[in-house]
This record gives sequence, structure tokens and C-alpha cells, in this order.
Amino acid sequence: MDRMAEFLAMGNYGGYVWPTYILAAVILVGLAIQSRRWLRNEERAVRAMEAEAPHRRAAAASGSARGETAR
Repeated sequence: MDRMAEFLAMGNYGGYVWPTYILAAVILVGLAIQSRRWLRNEERAVRAMEAEAPHRRAAAASGSARGETAR
């Protein structure tokens, strides 16, 4: 048990090291949550745009969106 206490004390710098690790972990988790929410919102926006104008996808697939004309 003494070895564990020595490790946690980190040569008397444990009071600085462990809070820093905890803060870094909290920031990383927060960034992951924020990124996931942003991605979901962007996916929702894309689905809404696709639902508003389905004719654009059909036109792009046929080539008329590129200015090509049928002969």
C-alpha cells in the first residue's frame, strides 16, 4: 500500500499532477460531447435540406444540373 501512496503522491507533486489530469479528461469529454451534438445537428440540417428539394438530386443525377442538354 505504501507503493501506491508513493505513486499517487508523485514525489510531492501529486497535488498538481492529478488535478491537471482530471481537468484534461473533463475537457476532452466535453469536446467529444460537443462534437457529437454538432454532428447530429449538421446531419439533421442536411436531411432537412434534402427533404425540401428532392428535385435537385434527381436533376443532378440526370446531368441537367451541369448544364448538359439532351440532343
